[in-house]
Amino acid sequence: MKECAAEAARVARGVRADQLSGPTPCTEFDVRTLVNHWVLYTSHGLEHRALRRPLPETLTERDFTADPHWAQAYAAQLDRAVAAWADPAVWEGEIDTGFGVGPAPEIASLVIKEMAVHGWDVAVSTGQEYTVSPEVEEFLLRVVEENAEMYRQYDGFADPVAVDAGAPAFERALALSGRDPRRSPR
Repeated sequence: MKECAAEAARVARGVRADQLSGPTPCTEFDVRTLVNHWVLYTSHGLEHRALRRPLPETLTERDFTADPHWAQAYAAQLDRAVAAWADPAVWEGEIDTGFGVGPAPEIASLVIKEMAVHGWDVAVSTGQEYTVSPEVEEFLLRVVEENAEMYRQYDGFADPVAVDAGAPAFERALALSGRDPRRSPR
């Protein structure tokens, strides 16, 4: 969680205002829409899940990118979210996400996957690289493998993209999520 949050904050700081109207691998989202989704669910959503609180409508309707300092605010919110998960008790029990109920570790894993996969989306859409450690790559691949069909049912993932079986774990995770990991940063 900490590593993905640090990489998300780094990528966010690299997004320029003139890039917000650009395209992304998520064809229904431009960069602004993707960033707003990413900020909402991976920082505010992550903290609210830990606290077992629903996301308030004021957050779900906010254009975070309207604030010229949105990347700094996102980094600070990510810090609060990670801190909320520092309590071992938070990892126990179930969490109601508003979309369903699941064990706390599973819900946290799904949000971390969103943080990383959409972090990659934002990075390649804005000319940046996205990197995580091999251990995190393996974790992300496992989460995608376990949940890919569920995401496809809700149009969260496209059909898998073919990649070499020996590709790095994160590239395989991206491909399984319907993204082409060979896509070059813009």
